Amino acid sequence: MTAPSSPPVRPAPAGRARLLRSALQLDALASGLLGIAAVTAAPLLTELLGISPGLLRGAGAFLVVFAAALLALGSRPVVAAGGVRVVVALNIVWVLGSLVGLAAGWSALTTLGLAFVLVQAGAVAVLADLQWTGLRRLSSR
Repeated sequence: MTAPSSPPVRPAPAGRARLLRSALQLDALASGLLGIAAVTAAPLLTELLGISPGLLRGAGAFLVVFAAALLALGSRPVVAAGGVRVVVALNIVWVLGSLVGLAAGWSALTTLGLAFVLVQAGAVAVLADLQWTGLRRLSSR
């Protein structure tokens, strides 16, 4: 017996898929750039933000892989609804993790670091909302 899987979203007119694909592409671009910066400039970013180099490198490596997965998901002729749901869930976990990390004081953040964590968490929340809205638009036909 196979486990039920979510059906892919059927090909849609370009206008209906535009929001979802754009949100996935923007997320991929932002995640990829931030990931590369975190991996390659961890010592400088540690000084500026107060985030440990290990956390920066680990999160950066995750973001590079995540960006590649987003590009693959968004470039398919048929976007897998289950894949988009996973992306939205991961983005929500990222936002919650950022906020929990702030509340728990996991890093001795600088003022710039605090602002950075809040801004990126807000941006990720917006991307998750756009992705969810885009998926609902495609699924509501």
